[in-house]
Amino acid sequence: MTSDSTATTKPPRSRASRIRRGLAWTAAVVVLGAAGSGWWVYGHLSGNIDSVDLDQAIGTDNRPPKVVENAQNLLVLGSDSRAGANGELDHGDVSGARSDTAMLVHIPEGRSRATAVSIPRDTLVTRPECKDKDGAAVPEARRVMFNSVYSLAGPACVVKTVEQLSGIRVDHFVEVDFAGFKDLVDALGGVTVTLDQPMTGAKGGLKLDAGTHRLNGTDSLKFVRTRYGYGDGSDLGRIGLQQQFMLAMLSEIKKQDALGNPARLYKLADAGTKSLTTDSDLASLTALSDFARSLQGVDPSTMETIMLPVAYDKVDPNRVVVAQEQASQLWEALRNDRKVPASAKDSPAKGGGPGAKSRAPGPSPSSS
Repeated sequence: MTSDSTATTKPPRSRASRIRRGLAWTAAVVVLGAAGSGWWVYGHLSGNIDSVDLDQAIGTDNRPPKVVENAQNLLVLGSDSRAGANGELDHGDVSGARSDTAMLVHIPEGRSRATAVSIPRDTLVTRPECKDKDGAAVPEARRVMFNSVYSLAGPACVVKTVEQLSGIRVDHFVEVDFAGFKDLVDALGGVTVTLDQPMTGAKGGLKLDAGTHRLNGTDSLKFVRTRYGYGDGSDLGRIGLQQQFMLAMLSEIKKQDALGNPARLYKLADAGTKSLTTDSDLASLTALSDFARSLQGVDPSTMETIMLPVAYDKVDPNRVVVAQEQASQLWEALRNDRKVPASAKDSPAKGGGPGAKSRAPGPSPSSS
């Protein structure tokens, strides 16, 4: 094959280079990462990734239609499994696994911004009929806690539950467990957060004074799981911590410019993929790279974080239910790739139990 290119024509980037560039952004967006520093690590990093075939697990019928073809909806799950390397982390004597964190990230057509919607783990939902990891049928059930869906039927059923809840087609999901989260923070050398009030360390939680702190992986895990001893002590208040930490972590990845440091990039990739589960369409370094390259225009500083509007349950005030009026507006906006109206962000339950007047204040990413 001949070429008539001139001496000034730039050679095409190698496939390894394209993978390296794309996967650094994936690491940021999903707070778990994946990247390659060359073909010599491709097999190792791809082999780290576990996957679930959504089409096989939940089928293709009765799923919400794709409304805006070029928009993407990514379900990000944080699992509190204590299996394997997770056993010694953060009260490792707890059995089973739950979706400790769940965020539906909507990336509009054009891929220049993103909106992350956190679903409170204590939300009472209808779990659709699903199959568990062994293929056995799990019947539909009403008024079950959202985070119990994962423990009973796995991530595919969580995807199906979110689709039924929102009417939004989930294109992809990624899941990271405790060990992967801790290792990724440590690979970054820590993440900086600022608190406007102290954490007291109640019930084994993290104890921090008000002000700015650099947290390692172990303390970061405690930070995002803190409930008692900060703000109003509610699970809804904890969502504020998780969202703000996510933005701080994205800012840290961007600030470090991992693309310019192959050794650091590989360290982040190895930490991120080691405890990563995705849908089968993303379960390779190449697929993650392609997806990541499409998202490079999204700036973490412009990412909007929203809690799914909920109200306190009238039967059990320790649980919440979806606030249908506000939630319907939220899902409708995201489904049709429109800006979320302010009224859709007003959650009747704001943390602290019935009668609370405002959401607990949360930390903010450090500007340094």
